[in-house]
Amino acid sequence: MTPPRAGGAAAAVLPRDVVAGLTALLCDADGNLFPSEEPAFVASAEVTNRLLAELGDARRFTPEELRLATTGMNFRTTSRRLAAEAGRPEVDVEPWVAEEKRAVTAHLGEHLRPHEPTTAALTALAPHLRLAAVSSSALGRLAACFTATGLDELIPPGARFSAEDSLPTPTSKPDPAVYLHACAQLGIAPAQGLAVEDSVPGALSAVRAGCPTVGNLLFVQPAERAEREAALREAGVLAVVSSWQELADTLLPVLTGGGR
Repeated sequence: MTPPRAGGAAAAVLPRDVVAGLTALLCDADGNLFPSEEPAFVASAEVTNRLLAELGDARRFTPEELRLATTGMNFRTTSRRLAAEAGRPEVDVEPWVAEEKRAVTAHLGEHLRPHEPTTAALTALAPHLRLAAVSSSALGRLAACFTATGLDELIPPGARFSAEDSLPTPTSKPDPAVYLHACAQLGIAPAQGLAVEDSVPGALSAVRAGCPTVGNLLFVQPAERAEREAALREAGVLAVVSSWQELADTLLPVLTGGGR
């Protein structure tokens, strides 16, 4: 019988053959390894609203409105969309991309802190799976976040892959390019890398790349969790967990040879 997890929901179950074939854990970063999305959107909304003013668009976003409208997309994708909606598709958004990157990186470096349960779970998994980060965010932003949250040793710079900086042409999830790139750089087939994602665009990116994928609700707002879980399952994740510890509890019995 599947044991319950917090809140009465059944604990995650992954097919044993899938787990036995894993060699890497491919971790989305923002909103997944650390609660960066809310503070990031504080800084991002300020830059976004200045961009809208420059475009002659009367709209303005609060941080929460911007988060809900753009979760899973990078700022380049967002700014291009806003420019097109304002009737200004010819505007060069690259200076705004650079400014948003600077503002958000500084804000996150100042406000993020280590999340000890996540660190403990990843530390337990690290001897059995190679840990990597697969993100839509820029590498500079990731560096600030990993340092602030104490995860530099577990996932060092060489194991971080950015859809913004690591690809020949910058893209964003749900495009599978960043997962395909990460797997190629790690020397693994997609089926050997378990992706962990909190957003639907991220889950779609991993699933489309052929990676077995788990949804993670740890840092999702409580009021949004039921809807997010349903959407993640619709996107093709194999299971949904409420924490990294739940994922570790699911994987370790098989990875250590104790699973039946």
